[in-house]
Amino acid sequence: MSLIEALTWRYATKRMNGKQVPRAQVDRILEAVRLAPSSYGLQPYSVLVIEDRALRERISPVAFDQPQITQSSHLLVFAAWDPVEEAHVDDLIRLTAETRGQHPDDLAAYGSTIKGAVGGFASAHEKFQWAAKQAYLALGTALAAAAAERVDASPMEGFDPAGLDDLLGLREQNLRSVVLMALGYRDNEADRHAGLEKVRWPREKLFIHLPPA
Repeated sequence: MSLIEALTWRYATKRMNGKQVPRAQVDRILEAVRLAPSSYGLQPYSVLVIEDRALRERISPVAFDQPQITQSSHLLVFAAWDPVEEAHVDDLIRLTAETRGQHPDDLAAYGSTIKGAVGGFASAHEKFQWAAKQAYLALGTALAAAAAERVDASPMEGFDPAGLDDLLGLREQNLRSVVLMALGYRDNEADRHAGLEKVRWPREKLFIHLPPA
């Protein structure tokens, strides 16, 4: 199945049937998340992978009892680092040097550039919003990867971030939840959206070619 076929097949599944997604498929989706692009390659977020149904039932009230929370196989919580610190950059530089067989000193200028960017935001809020945008890049990659696996996925912003952070103890880990993604399989009978024709703007409205043809 091509990527376009996979994206045509997928939709934001509202009702799932509770069937478990095989571990190998979950692992491939998570690997796609690991390979997702981010600014400077810093990936300033963590992804919580929640399979335990009892915990998902506790999460449900802070997600306004949306059925995907408990009907899914796995719930992914994309949580941005807060704060993003220079120590994170140092860790990235060490990892880069180790991976590519370089000495960390050879990457000092690159590290300084990243630290300048991370430290250059006007406020802590702006820095968090930047980190959250990086998490959304990973979310998009995860959605495409799930579609390629023929695994249904539902991106979810409808939850109380502060309440979820408290429930999962995220602030103690310097994390703040940004967006959720439920993984599972569509319930064709219960989900009125299943099988509906996909609605997207036509190409001539969506794309602006410069210079005009």
